[in-house]
Amino acid sequence: MSTVAVLKGGRSLERNVSLTSGARVQDALERLGHDVVAIDVGHDLVSALRAAAPDVAFVALHGRDGEDGTVQELLELVGVPYTGSGVSSCIRCADKVLSKHAFRDAGLPTPDFFAFSEAAFKQLGAADALPAIEDRLDFPIVVKPARQGSALGIKFAQSAADVPGALVAAFSYDGKVLLERHVRGRELAVSVLDGEPLPIVEAIPRDEDFYDFEARYEIGRTDFVCPADLGDDMSTRVHDTAIAAYRLLDCQGFARVDLMLDAGGVPQLLEINTVPGLTETSLLPQAAEAAGISFDELVGRVLDLAVAGSSV
Repeated sequence: MSTVAVLKGGRSLERNVSLTSGARVQDALERLGHDVVAIDVGHDLVSALRAAAPDVAFVALHGRDGEDGTVQELLELVGVPYTGSGVSSCIRCADKVLSKHAFRDAGLPTPDFFAFSEAAFKQLGAADALPAIEDRLDFPIVVKPARQGSALGIKFAQSAADVPGALVAAFSYDGKVLLERHVRGRELAVSVLDGEPLPIVEAIPRDEDFYDFEARYEIGRTDFVCPADLGDDMSTRVHDTAIAAYRLLDCQGFARVDLMLDAGGVPQLLEINTVPGLTETSLLPQAAEAAGISFDELVGRVLDLAVAGSSV
């Protein structure tokens, strides 16, 4: 069996989620017979990897550093194969603006949007363009940080008066923000394992209109339906859209594609998560279970894919 470094924790706002994901992965790997070295990612990551000399790294690091290509680049530099997508894919998926431009350029459905950096507002007068944006997107508008996960920093602007406060909130998380047309519909997630889609999960918050951070991770806040009750034709359409996005951004190993199914029956792409959550309430494990794949088997398959695809 292999020596596996499980990378978790880190410095992002998703640190606690990552610690939970990492702990579950560590337990599964140990049950599978691997020697596991758990690393809470910090300033000593490179020295810790060299000391551990792992055969492979399981990246359970969410958000900043873990999903934006940073840790993947370091792993390649030190010659350690790793789970999930490569550097370029992670960079594009972690930045919602880059990924949505790619979707739009490829003709894949994604809600209309505009994006600005904080510098554009402070130095180029972008605030004067807000009325035109608001007219083109209609209300409500979703305002979100470009590079943040777990629904952190996302606000709904119901009217023009709400936009400045929503922008301030989003800029507190990232230097670039996305203003996106709100899609009313069903919130869906398609997890992909080795290029094949797993059963679709639908998230239905119990008391909120929005599937926010708390609804994602607090047990009892959201009902999950898997497989989602969509019918065969619509399920195929959702799967095909998700796989097209996965391939477009050159994802590898596993990922989760988030979509909204709009009132017209069009699956609208929101984002791709290259290091999806692996907690008890996370959507990838739920989808795997619905496909008859246990959590231990899921972790084992993700690890095997990393070893088989290693080029470092």
